[in-house]
Amino acid sequence: MQDEMIPLTSACPTEVPLPNAPLKRVIAQVRFPPILSILKDDTVARFQELLRSEYPHLQKDSINNVEIGRDLSPNVSPSIVWRLTDESQSSRWRISLGTDFVALETSEYRDRNDFLNRLLTVLASVESCFTPAEVQRLGLRYIDRLEGEAVLNKVGTLIRPGVLGILQPSTEVTDTLRKATTHLVSQAQFEAAEGAIQGRWGNLPPNATYDPDLLQPVAGASWVLDLDMFSKQALPFEADDLVKMTRSFAKRIYSVFRLMITDEFLRFYGGTP
Repeated sequence: MQDEMIPLTSACPTEVPLPNAPLKRVIAQVRFPPILSILKDDTVARFQELLRSEYPHLQKDSINNVEIGRDLSPNVSPSIVWRLTDESQSSRWRISLGTDFVALETSEYRDRNDFLNRLLTVLASVESCFTPAEVQRLGLRYIDRLEGEAVLNKVGTLIRPGVLGILQPSTEVTDTLRKATTHLVSQAQFEAAEGAIQGRWGNLPPNATYDPDLLQPVAGASWVLDLDMFSKQALPFEADDLVKMTRSFAKRIYSVFRLMITDEFLRFYGGTP
């Protein structure tokens, strides 16, 4: 008989700062019913002006949305996404605004408060300029990538054995398979009191990625931990409340992260357990 699923509800551990954290990207996204005026340059101008001091570079990207119809034929619809960044090249912070979503992402995460304060500014600007009818999905995603010595010599001491699976050091016959494994990615969905968490973790061979927009390939082998928490509950688009909910997501993601790593992980990346 299968055990009853019990959502994650325990108190979140105190955060341990990691000066050399392997965190590569953090993304928060809010989806809402389509607002066609976001396609217009003059409508977006006020939104840009509210954020231009921090994100002075604007780019207008044309994208194609592909949906598979009932007859399995692809339906392609063009759309526009506005990108606001802190730098014209190699940006560390980027805002993406489409007709039905807004996202904030960074490759230079400082701490939770800094990220959430920036998110509040972005969401308040959307609320002021476009007044979305509601929120259809709220998501927060953290992507860590271990490289170099962490992968070659220490991953077995940094990640808990149950998470590593066949990649954990062993003297059994599975050791033969471990040494021959170049690519192994696990996926799971966890239920928590605040929402669902889609987890993806495992090792990638050199020059490989599963999401080229968010995780650039690297020359050597790497081990990735990708935790994406979300809720599809319909909510009012109120910036303050959305940021409070995102903060609860961040705490829950961190608690799952701590369940998957060891104290040696914290020490290896400069923290004090």
